[in-house]
Amino acid sequence: MITSYQSKNCSYLQFQGPEGKVDIKLIDRNPNIYSICFPRAGWYVWPATGLGFDVRKKAMVELSFESWSQHLDVNLQEDDQWMVAGPLFEIMAEPKEAIAKIYLPHFVSLQGGVDLSWFQVAHFKYEGMVLEQPTRVEPFYVVLENPSFSLMGILLRIASGTRLSIPITSTTLIYYHPHPKGSKFHVYLVPSDPMLRQAIDGEETRFRGVRLQTSPPVEPLNFGSRYIVSGCAHLEIIPKELKLSYRSPGEIQPFSKVYTGQLTEPIQLEIASKNLGTVVWETLVKPVDLQLSAASASSTMSGAAFVKENYRQLQARMGDLGGVLDDLQENKVFTEDEKELVEQAPTQRKRNNMLLKMVDKKGEQALDLFYKSLNDRDPYLVSYLRQPSLPP
Repeated sequence: MITSYQSKNCSYLQFQGPEGKVDIKLIDRNPNIYSICFPRAGWYVWPATGLGFDVRKKAMVELSFESWSQHLDVNLQEDDQWMVAGPLFEIMAEPKEAIAKIYLPHFVSLQGGVDLSWFQVAHFKYEGMVLEQPTRVEPFYVVLENPSFSLMGILLRIASGTRLSIPITSTTLIYYHPHPKGSKFHVYLVPSDPMLRQAIDGEETRFRGVRLQTSPPVEPLNFGSRYIVSGCAHLEIIPKELKLSYRSPGEIQPFSKVYTGQLTEPIQLEIASKNLGTVVWETLVKPVDLQLSAASASSTMSGAAFVKENYRQLQARMGDLGGVLDDLQENKVFTEDEKELVEQAPTQRKRNNMLLKMVDKKGEQALDLFYKSLNDRDPYLVSYLRQPSLPP
């Protein structure tokens, strides 16, 4: 089950509806099940994923995200006649008849002569995989009218023996990792799946990666083709070759590491087709870009991310916890017994350590509430920890 793609941005958990925003509730952190109440008839879209619903009347929908590798038969995955073309969703609705249409996102470029009859919606049910022809295919999604509800996603069924190169929309992500002795970048080339981008963002944030602003490849690239990452002569790039393929959000995504040493001058990075040698993407990274990105990441870091980033510093530097514990109890993060358990620890360091461990186990929302309380009651400590280049 996917757990790492979740965004820390509140706007991520919102549908756009006919009268404004509709909140999405996370009702089960494991395995990440979301609940949405569509209050009235209309068209609703989740911009962060591309998933959409045409609703006849008030409806409740529960959905989660699954991994293709856990449900699609290995033999089918290795068969050149099948290609994963979008995310895999588990969707349930009540009442079922309230949903007139579902819009499932895909990343296949229709400008490349792809036969629309190749698009199939795969339903994974008790009896196995069942294929359904979509009602229609649009540039970024397929439409199912009067849908049945199941674990579902889009597959492309290619005519046997054609061995066609399928053009897809793709994106290039580049993350900066600062280091006292030099700079390192992670470069990804992946299909244009918003959930995939969210997952990579989350994974990179865990390791202090800062995403730089870049443009995606202008033209569609061929799914399954190989591309070469290159740059200035002094750069060390490992590996230099990337294959444009799809792995579900939450699975390990392939990337190239680029080592630069101390970055005092701009560097140029390129991605070129291995077969044709044509450049499909390029960017210029300047030292000032790194400074601005690092500053932006620091200012927009969520409370939960701040706590995880500064875990050891908080263990060592937090003082009187009385007010923070009162806030956590008031917000139902801690019970009275849990609050007393922290207070009874023999030393300040142990009290700090116990508090952090207990809050961390309760999840992202608890960490955000803890951060808010700490920021209100000890703003000087929070301000100090937000400074760059603190000692470990």
